[in-house]
Amino acid sequence: MKFMLTAHRGRAIAMLGSALLLSACGDRQAASPVTAPGSPTAAKTRVLEAGASALQTTPPIEALNTYLDGFHFYNGQMDHQMEAHHFCSVLNEDVTQCVIYDSNARDGKLMGVEYIISAKLFAGLEASEKALWHSHVHEVKSGQLVAPGIPDVAEHELMKKIIGTYGKTWHTWHTDQQKTLPLGMPQLMMGFVADGQAAPGMVTARDHRLGIDSRQKREEREPIPAPLVDPGADAWQHGRVVQIPPQAGGSKHP
Repeated sequence: MKFMLTAHRGRAIAMLGSALLLSACGDRQAASPVTAPGSPTAAKTRVLEAGASALQTTPPIEALNTYLDGFHFYNGQMDHQMEAHHFCSVLNEDVTQCVIYDSNARDGKLMGVEYIISAKLFAGLEASEKALWHSHVHEVKSGQLVAPGIPDVAEHELMKKIIGTYGKTWHTWHTDQQKTLPLGMPQLMMGFVADGQAAPGMVTARDHRLGIDSRQKREEREPIPAPLVDPGADAWQHGRVVQIPPQAGGSKHP
């Protein structure tokens, strides 16, 4: 979500995000809550990995140059919530894509994906499609969504772009439920839209680990105008909960 800036400012933020990403993920790493089953990585596998790294290019991966930290909950079950580490790339001024991990450490598990679009594109969606998306206004204004490691002025500009966007998020590996493999059905996730919804301890623990204060960020973001949220988004607020039920006899969700 390094968003919708002018071309030269966008490139500057991208370069800055890439340069500072390691500082954001150094001694402030979050631990993945699970360990995947399997044998330890063999020496031969490590050699193959090193060779592939030296010989192959990975343009889509290299484009993931912006790190955002926020929180999600299962659509229809707000009491099941978790921290989400987003690594994002901008496709154009209206579309961004992110891969989501349960950790910002090397062994982080790939939990899912989030697609982010501008209000202009969201306005053109069918009502049934809008119900799958969530707004970002509260995430920004509350200080819960952060871009660790970049200067405050750059983060502020970034949040001014994110605040009017909409995200569609699916989680495929439910490590918050201590599932050591990606079992069960994908689940649609949502973002918080009001104070008192996110577990205070979860936010405080994240702030402490990253060395930030989301309450201070809330104050700093007060001047950012809050756009009106399209009534089709955050449909769970109006009793319309969209979710994939678990398979019969399969892995259960909360």
